[in-house]
Amino acid sequence: MTGFEVKCTDRASAARRGLLRTTHGDVQTPAFMPVGTAGAVKGVTPEQLRNLGAEIILANTYHLMLRPGVDPIERLGGLHKLMGWDGPILTDSGGYQVFSLSSLTKIDDDGIEFASHVDGAKVYLDAEEATRIQNRFGCDIAMCLDLCPPFGCEQSELAEAVNRTIRWAKRCKDTHHNANQMLFGITQGGIDLEMRQRCAKELVALDFDGYAIGGLAIGEGHKNMVKTVRHTAPLLPQDKPRYLMGVGMPADIIAAVLAGVDMFDCVLPTRNARNAYAFTMAGPLRMRNNEHICNAQPIEKDCDCYACKHFSRAAIRHFFNVREMLGPILTTIHNLRFYQRLMSEIRRHIEQSTLAEMFHHQHWKAQS
Repeated sequence: MTGFEVKCTDRASAARRGLLRTTHGDVQTPAFMPVGTAGAVKGVTPEQLRNLGAEIILANTYHLMLRPGVDPIERLGGLHKLMGWDGPILTDSGGYQVFSLSSLTKIDDDGIEFASHVDGAKVYLDAEEATRIQNRFGCDIAMCLDLCPPFGCEQSELAEAVNRTIRWAKRCKDTHHNANQMLFGITQGGIDLEMRQRCAKELVALDFDGYAIGGLAIGEGHKNMVKTVRHTAPLLPQDKPRYLMGVGMPADIIAAVLAGVDMFDCVLPTRNARNAYAFTMAGPLRMRNNEHICNAQPIEKDCDCYACKHFSRAAIRHFFNVREMLGPILTTIHNLRFYQRLMSEIRRHIEQSTLAEMFHHQHWKAQS
């Protein structure tokens, strides 16, 4: 049985502690989803991910439809078989790639034409096909096809993106036929609060299983993002999960949780790890820096991850500087565990109604 239940709320804010039930298992919320763009979270195995505390992961419809393709994934037994992961999976719809690969796309009211970043071949994706592909993948949560306008675009372009997002959401809802799979709508509107309100109202009327806030963390800055989330989250149903897409830094996550958001994803833990950037509760560390040459301490003293139990900062710095794979792998393990520890702390503070105090602690300013 799928669904969402709010277990308790923070008396001092809009933060919620919840339980998301999916076909492949339950997820404690607020939750952070590691990103496995092409079917794998870079640098770690599914078993390691589970041991690090991840309960749900994200995969990318656009990239997987190109390679290995929808038919091979379906014949293998679905996305869970391909990824070797028996827990919940959320797939995005491909809509974000319209933004990130904008030079390769053509958009009209019906859908999107991509020039594949792999070989340049023309690929067409509309609301119906994006939904059917995710149905066939067998993921636990599918996302509607949406249109993410660039930050600072003209008002006419913003309005057009919202209109298309609403129309496509209706078509996704009509097409969706997988009783074991939830379908989330995505609100757009940039940082225009009236646009956000109109988009949210139209999507809520369609009665999706959950709702995402898309089109943020694309250059608008922390203050604009928080203002938009604080305005949008209360417009979404209290009894449905709320998902802020592509966010982000720890301070952004905490601020969004305070506004009532339940789910997050971002490539930062893994991408930053490959660039020798380690997250800690006291602020970030740059693992290539000379200050770590003889430092026998772990990345973070009270972290229980494999990297912190077995390796020093000096060793990890050395691995990066001699280009050993182990450096990025160990930092990836630590960063992924850091994010799960962060979410666990957030959930604990919600239960104690002390999340606002956590957010205003000085050290989070270094990670916004």
